[in-house]
Parts: sequence; C-alpha cells; structure tokens
Amino acid sequence: MSTSAVLRRTALFESHKRLGGKIVDFHGWELPVQFESIMREHEATRHRCGLFDVSHMGRVFVTGPGALAFLQKVNANDISRIGPGKAI
Repeated sequence: MSTSAVLRRTALFESHKRLGGKIVDFHGWELPVQFESIMREHEATRHRCGLFDVSHMGRVFVTGPGALAFLQKVNANDISRIGPGKAI
C-alpha cells in the first residue's frame, strides 16, 4: 500500500506555476527550483529585481487589538487590503 503526503503550497504557488516555475517537492512543500533558466534568473536579479519565496520557512501570528496597527507600521504595503491566509 502506498501513502503519499499532501504537499503544502505557499500563497505564491499559483504565481510560481503561472510564471513557468519548475515545481518540486521540497520538504513537503511544492516550490519552484527554477524558472526559465538559472542564467536568466541571475541576469534578471542583477539588472532588475529578484524575489525569493521564504513563506514556507515559518509563520508569524500577530493577534490582539493593536495587531493591524503594528503590521501597518512594519510593512510597506497596506495590510488592511488583504484577507486572512493571503500574502503580499
């Protein structure tokens, strides 16, 4: 009998897929290991901008009456515009 664990996904999974990421099982998470080519990724990061999804590495729970105000202060984006379970 074969049992396979359900792989977890970050909030960016659909974007990774849509952008052509080569998705692999990375310690129980479906994550991209590369996109078009490593050289093109390097070039894009050097001349434009790179993003590395680290949301699988941990979670932070912020609760309480001052939670939104705190998150607004420590983030560049408007946190009030996203819903629970979403990423910016």
